[in-house]
Amino acid sequence: MPEGSQNHWKSNDWRIVYDGKSTAKIKDLWTEESFGDFEMIVDWRLPKKLIRKRKQPKLLASGEYEIGADGKPVQIEIEDHGDSGIFLRGTSKAQVNIWSWPNGSGEVWGYRTDAKIDSERKAKLTPSENADEPFGTWNRFHITMKGERLTVVLNGKTVIDDAELPGVPDSGPIGLQHHGDAVEFANIYIRKL
Repeated sequence: MPEGSQNHWKSNDWRIVYDGKSTAKIKDLWTEESFGDFEMIVDWRLPKKLIRKRKQPKLLASGEYEIGADGKPVQIEIEDHGDSGIFLRGTSKAQVNIWSWPNGSGEVWGYRTDAKIDSERKAKLTPSENADEPFGTWNRFHITMKGERLTVVLNGKTVIDDAELPGVPDSGPIGLQHHGDAVEFANIYIRKL
């Protein structure tokens, strides 16, 4: 655990509880071991309590933002309960997101927003549906990484199916993301393939 995180990332019985306030230089929590091809089960939940309401661009199933008549992304108001994610193979670009967006969790933000990624790939990096449970309730990711291919099942529904992550490292640690918000994790299982 990095210096400055000890009182913020805490083990509480069967849960890892994070208050979102680490002062460490590296605020995320990383495995010591690296993983290439693997499958992972991880339970997570964001707080039930609303943090804030805010505006954000409306994300379409295509992975693109909806553009209004003024040529700018259409803004929608969301109820924000937090933001976190699972970093794969030691890079924040290969992150399976946990958040409050209407499209649901599981999106691979770092790749979906990469200008070099074509529209067909962007669509595959965007959740096919919102499979999140209500805020304050536990959710389960089943993440499978084989080569440059990623599949994410959220609460029994495949939300990212065999998406390509070009240039993702062959191996690296897995991280639980600090994004300045409270989040809890539990039942973390990783199996090398």
